[in-house]
Amino acid sequence: MNNTREVEVVVIGAGQAGLSSAYHLRRTGFEPDRDFVVLDHAPAPGGAWQFRWPSLTYGRVHGMHSLPGMELTDADRARPSAEVIGGYFASYERAFELRVRRPVDVRTVREGDGGRLLVESSDGTWSTRALINATGTWDRPFWPRYPGQETFRGRQLHTAQYAGPQEFAGLRVIVVGGGASGTQHLLELAPYAAATTWVTRRPPVFREGPFDENVGRAAVALVEERVRQGLPPRSVVSVTGLPLNDAIRQGLRNGVLDRQPMFDRITPDGVEWRDGKRVEADVILWATGFRAALDHLTPLRLREPGGGIRVEGTRAVADPRVHLVGYGPSASTVGANRAGRAAVRDIRRLLAGEPLPAAA
Repeated sequence: MNNTREVEVVVIGAGQAGLSSAYHLRRTGFEPDRDFVVLDHAPAPGGAWQFRWPSLTYGRVHGMHSLPGMELTDADRARPSAEVIGGYFASYERAFELRVRRPVDVRTVREGDGGRLLVESSDGTWSTRALINATGTWDRPFWPRYPGQETFRGRQLHTAQYAGPQEFAGLRVIVVGGGASGTQHLLELAPYAAATTWVTRRPPVFREGPFDENVGRAAVALVEERVRQGLPPRSVVSVTGLPLNDAIRQGLRNGVLDRQPMFDRITPDGVEWRDGKRVEADVILWATGFRAALDHLTPLRLREPGGGIRVEGTRAVADPRVHLVGYGPSASTVGANRAGRAAVRDIRRLLAGEPLPAAA
């Protein structure tokens, strides 16, 4: 018995990128469950935001942009971002009747018959003419490897497992990573921990002045160039630097954000540098970012020798049926909105048999 269901488009993921794509599909005449389906592995609306730590309030969220067609207004800045954005996404799904299916784990995407793709999931198999992949990065936390790591007698955790500062009361904590999460963790932990140490591979770059459209456009262009070359994307923050706000200034003044170069090895009791300097610790918190969650696309052989997927706009150059939204230059919330619209525009051309723009 064949349980494969056919649709025109499958959207994988219901975070900002997936919901934006679903909105534009709906707006241009595609009917949910008949013409397209949205599969989301999370237990509830909210994308990766639902997994963020409770102390990350909405007022501390950096760069959240409303979804297309429905503004996020009058949100309580003191509420946890997981609650605010989870509620907003849930309202959005209802307002536009997107009928997201969850929890659904997509296991693999492979070649089907007649030019179609087969999306194999815990909800069965879907046969589709086009795919919008919006799986983000939260499911692939990046853990660097350092000599002696397995000997550490304390606790090691990643940002993805961080639940708030209270559990580190009275402990000596090393925070690894120079991004927004690393600085947020340090500023939160300092009043609770016995001691904090901040280490990064490169000296952090703090950005003065407003993050205007020109700065954003230049940063996105640098990320986009890597993706065009088939290299793994870097985060937009790695290009723009960290905004120098009042909290960061205070952390620099009081020594909480006193950055140390990356240690050379981990010992049972802490970390050690080549020059003999040592820091004892009870906890190592790896705020070392995430990688794109794309393993389910492996059978399609989209990766370039450089390790990334070459993308033109949102379209995978190796397979025009596949669009990556929320990948590389479209990883920001405003970028995901624009990319969702662009992906749907390209998909409509593909399904109509019209020529697609040539890859650069």
